[in-house]
Amino acid sequence: MSAPSLVRLARVTKDYPKIATGGDRMRTLASLLLRRGRMPHFRALEDVSLTVQRGDSVGIIGENGAGKSTLLKVIAGVVRPSAGSREVQGRVGALLELGSGFHPEYTGRQNIHLSSALMGLTRRETMSRIGSIIEFADIGEHIDEPIKHYSSGMVVRLGFAVATAMRPDLLITDEVLAVGDESFQKKCIAWLEDFRASGGTLLLCSHSTYHIQTLCRSAVWMQNGRMRMEGDSFAVTQEYLAYHERKRGEKAAQPVPVASGTLPRILDARIENEVGGEQARFEQGGTLVVRGRAFEPDDRPPVVLFGVVRADGASVYGTHSNEHGYELPRLEPRIFGFGIRLDDLRLLPGHYLLRLHTLDTEGIRLFDTVEMEFAVTGRTRDYGLVELAHRWIAGPPGGAGP
Repeated sequence: MSAPSLVRLARVTKDYPKIATGGDRMRTLASLLLRRGRMPHFRALEDVSLTVQRGDSVGIIGENGAGKSTLLKVIAGVVRPSAGSREVQGRVGALLELGSGFHPEYTGRQNIHLSSALMGLTRRETMSRIGSIIEFADIGEHIDEPIKHYSSGMVVRLGFAVATAMRPDLLITDEVLAVGDESFQKKCIAWLEDFRASGGTLLLCSHSTYHIQTLCRSAVWMQNGRMRMEGDSFAVTQEYLAYHERKRGEKAAQPVPVASGTLPRILDARIENEVGGEQARFEQGGTLVVRGRAFEPDDRPPVVLFGVVRADGASVYGTHSNEHGYELPRLEPRIFGFGIRLDDLRLLPGHYLLRLHTLDTEGIRLFDTVEMEFAVTGRTRDYGLVELAHRWIAGPPGGAGP
C-alpha cells in the first residue's frame, strides 16, 4: 500500500502581470478595470502536475528563472496558481526568500515568538522550545538585536532553527544550504537526514546536485516553467549535468571535416551491447561495443582513430587501430570492417560522444569524422571523467607522514 499523498498539484499554471514599462502598466490596469482584453503577463509556471507522498524527499533543480521558486511558493501557499489545483495535507514549514516572515525591526528572539505564533504554536509551546531554537541558530548575543542588522547567514541560521523546532509534516527549503558557513551547513544536513529518517517530507531546491543526490530520493528538473524531467535523483541530476555539458560543448564546437566520395571515410557505424543489440545507454562497469565499415578508394586497409569525449568537449581517451598492429579486415573491394570492445566501462555517469576518424594507410592524414552519442548511468557521487581503481588504507601512525 502506497503512502498517502501530502502534496498534489494538477495542471498548475502561474502568470504574473508585466509592469516593466508604462505601456504594460496601462494595459494591465485597463484589463483589470474593463475585464476584457489580454493582460500582459509573464508565465512562470505552465501545466505542472506533481504528487509528493508522505515521507518522500524531492529535489528541485533548474537554471535561474526556470520556475523553481514559484513552484515552491505555490506548494507553500504563498502564491495562488492562475490555473489548476493545489492540495496540501499537514503542516508546512517553508524557508523560501531570505528573511521572509521576519519583522526587520524585531529582535531575533521576538521574531521567534512571531514565527511560532504564525505557525499556530501557543506561547507555552514556544517558551518550551525557544532554548533549543536559540542553541541551533548559534548566533550568540545577536539574538537580542534587530534582525535588520543581521548578515544573510545569520538570517538563514535563525530561520532554519525555527523550522527545526516546528517539525512540520512538509519542509520546503530554497537554497538554504547555499548560505552560511561550513559547520552550519553540516548541522543542517544532519538535521535534514534525521528529519527524513523519522518520516518527514522534504522539498529541497538547490543548484548543488551533490545535495540533491545525498538528501533526495527523487528530483524534478524545471525548465522554462515546465517540468522537463521527473524521477530518481541520480538519473535526473545526471541528465541535468549532461545538458549543461552539451551547452558548453556547443559553444566550443569546431567544424568537422566533410567526407568526400574519393577519400577514405566511415561508411556506417553503430554502438552495441555485448550481444549485438544497438544501444545508447550503458551501466557503469558494463560492456560497450562499436562496429562499423570504412571506405578506402585505393583498396588498402585504412587506419581508424577511435576517441571518447564528454558532452562538453573534454577529451577522455583516444587511440589508433594500428597502435597494436591491428589491420582492418577487407569485407569487399575498398570496404573494410572494424570493431572495438570496451569491457568494464569505467566512465563516470554522464553523456559522451564517441568519435571515429579515418586516416590513410600510413596513419598520417585525417579525412573523416563521425560522432555518436551514448550515456553512462550509475549511482555515484565521484567527480571527474573516469573511475580509477583505488582503496582506502590506514594513515601514517601518529599522524606523521614519511
